[in-house]
Amino acid sequence: MVKGLERYGKILAGHEKARYLIAKESGLLEKKIGEAKRILESCELCERKCRVNRLKGELGFCKADSKARVFGAHSHYGEEPELVPSATLFFAGCTMRCVYCQNAPESIQPEMGTEWGEERIAEWIEEKYREGCKNVNFVGGDPTPYIYNILRALQLCDANIPVVWNSNAYYSEKTAELLQGIVDVYLLDLRYFNEECAVKLSSAPNYPAVAQRNFLAAARDAELLIRLLVMPSHIECDAKPIIKWIFEELGNDARLNILGQYRPMHLAHKFPGISRGLTIQEYQTAVQYAKSIGLKNLV
Repeated sequence: MVKGLERYGKILAGHEKARYLIAKESGLLEKKIGEAKRILESCELCERKCRVNRLKGELGFCKADSKARVFGAHSHYGEEPELVPSATLFFAGCTMRCVYCQNAPESIQPEMGTEWGEERIAEWIEEKYREGCKNVNFVGGDPTPYIYNILRALQLCDANIPVVWNSNAYYSEKTAELLQGIVDVYLLDLRYFNEECAVKLSSAPNYPAVAQRNFLAAARDAELLIRLLVMPSHIECDAKPIIKWIFEELGNDARLNILGQYRPMHLAHKFPGISRGLTIQEYQTAVQYAKSIGLKNLV
């Protein structure tokens, strides 16, 4: 197993338990479910803190109510090598509005997803575990609006399968606390270093500070995989400063996947600078910069 994911490897080998099972046995998971439900009464799961009562059907920015809605569920072979095959559950709804989202519109419109009860989610996880998937991977959209449903589903599971939290990292401190002791691997996107870019392209005010806070908390809590989507025209304002921040704050062994698969999807054609594909030179500039400053655990 690669450096930084040693405990994950021990779970796969059967030498350790997934953290949600330990939390379930101690009663911690049940307490977190209760806290998550209380938060839904005045929702502060993401950094927007809309404070709507989702238990009564009130809708905030993400437009999710109290029911989980899914637009995709399958064994995924396109993730990082150590995660494949990954039992990936795609939730419909997101806390951000990336104009280049490759999964839109399903990813940002909960009504386009199919309602899944917690029992169905739990049964699906158990089935994928029996099929040989190495982890359960909660993604979207973004899984943050559905953490209550996810925790309830895990309470119904017994499979010794690692939990991967695959998120844009734009979640609140309350959500970070709910995740502690449950997640085995945080698979987080670090998308912007420049707030103007975050607001313009993803409607995400204060994103850099929020994401950095959550990355540091994730690194303290469990094992961490970092994704950086390199975007055209955003090498100097975002990619390079992000890489430097990772090196300075998370160390040269931080596991980083520099993604070169950007395509101008969804509404990207309306935004000069990102209305084209990423060039090989732009991608190589980011990778070479990472290597030049000393990062050595690249995917």
